Amino acid sequence: MGMKRALLFFVTFIILCSPSYAIKIGLQTQVNKTFVGASTAAEIIDCDTNKLIFVMEKMKGYEMKPYRGVIAIKVDGQWNKMKANKIIIKPEEDGFLSVKRKWYRGNFKIINDGLGLTVINDIPLEEYLQGVVPSEMPSGWEHEAHKAQAIAARSYAIANRGKRAKYGYDLKDTPEDQAYGGASAEKLNTNNAVDETSGIVLVCQGKIVPAYYSASAGGKTKTGGQVWSADLPFLKSVPSFDDGIKKNGHGVGMSQYGANNLAKRGYNAYQILKYFYANTKFARVRGEY
Repeated sequence: MGMKRALLFFVTFIILCSPSYAIKIGLQTQVNKTFVGASTAAEIIDCDTNKLIFVMEKMKGYEMKPYRGVIAIKVDGQWNKMKANKIIIKPEEDGFLSVKRKWYRGNFKIINDGLGLTVINDIPLEEYLQGVVPSEMPSGWEHEAHKAQAIAARSYAIANRGKRAKYGYDLKDTPEDQAYGGASAEKLNTNNAVDETSGIVLVCQGKIVPAYYSASAGGKTKTGGQVWSADLPFLKSVPSFDDGIKKNGHGVGMSQYGANNLAKRGYNAYQILKYFYANTKFARVRGEY
């Protein structure tokens, strides 16, 4: 069966019900200090009492550190102890927060767990994906490849919620889970790819799959059993359409270079994903993110 014929199919969507949720992304884990700021005024709220502690000024940096079981903040050169070991930082509407020299949508949660400060970005899933797609795939690549990346990343994120629960968040912001550059990484065309695939995920045997992907597979993808302990029904070994590109990553699931090459040949995001992920269907998760 030729490649073109093999990729012809009708796209149908299962509707999955999902509770409204945001995803929690670890930006810093158990550090001895952090520097945060906001593009607007931002409230610091005690997580336990829901009481306002302090209002950060817009476009002003604040240093924070763990101090005797709580969190201390430096204001105008003076350290002040906040009587809380867990805080939420909420900017005004349409405001952004900063840490690690990047801007982020959503809120920050900062925890002193006795081992340091952990900074968590609490953000709606679709806004999170806007910072993932251009971080995982060059923004100059084909639009259908970006759409395939958005669906794969959404599926991976939902399937792996709670993966890093021992630290208080779902996923890291690194390629160890998914690269995430926040609002600073966003591009109009990759945001459009996220919007055009809103809520769409890959499903196998009634469950959203962790849609593994890597930069390139070196000519042929691997099965789950070739890399990890067991095979999975949606991960088969297929030509990866990234010949000439050195293998980069585990080689399981979608090759990102392969996805871009297939998009250049005229294949759409759904055809690309059906090729790399066997025995899958598309579903649209219903609910807010």
